[in-house]
Amino acid sequence: MILTVRNEDDWDMLERLHQIDSATCSVVVMLDEDSAAAGVRAVRAGARSVLMRNASPETMRRAAAALMDGQSVLPAAVVAAFAAGGEVPGSRSLAVSTEQLSWLRALAAGQTVAQLAEQVGYSERAMFRLLRALYREMGVRGRVEALMVAQTNGWLRLPARG
Repeated sequence: MILTVRNEDDWDMLERLHQIDSATCSVVVMLDEDSAAAGVRAVRAGARSVLMRNASPETMRRAAAALMDGQSVLPAAVVAAFAAGGEVPGSRSLAVSTEQLSWLRALAAGQTVAQLAEQVGYSERAMFRLLRALYREMGVRGRVEALMVAQTNGWLRLPARG
C-alpha cells in the first residue's frame, strides 16, 4: 500500500494500518519534504519504506521489488538518523508548554518577535531570550528549524474545538 503523508490525520492512518495488519500490509510512505525527522517518524509509525512524493516511477518500482524481497527503501538521511540512535534534531519527545506552542504557531503565522512579545506581555528582548531557550530545548539552531520541527511533530495544527 502507498500512503502519502501530509498532515496529522495521515500519520494517524499510518499508525492504524500498522496496528490493524502489520503482518500482511506493507506501507510505503510518500513524503512531500525531504526530512530525516519525518522519515524516522514514518518508520516508527509502521512504514516499511519511505520515498519522496516526487520519486520517479523507476524508484517506485525498485521500492516495490524491495518490499517483495522483504527489504526496505529509505533515504540516506533516515538511515543515518537510525544509525545515530534514531535521534534527529528536534525529534525527541519534548515537554513543550501550551504557551510555547502558541508562540510557535504565532511565528508560523507570520508574526514578528516584536508583535508576539507585545501580544503576550513581554519585552522584545525577553521574548528573544525565551524563544532562544525554547529552540535550545528543542535541539534546533533557530526559528526556521524550530518551525520545521513543530510542523513535523504536528504542533502547528490548532487544537480541535469541542
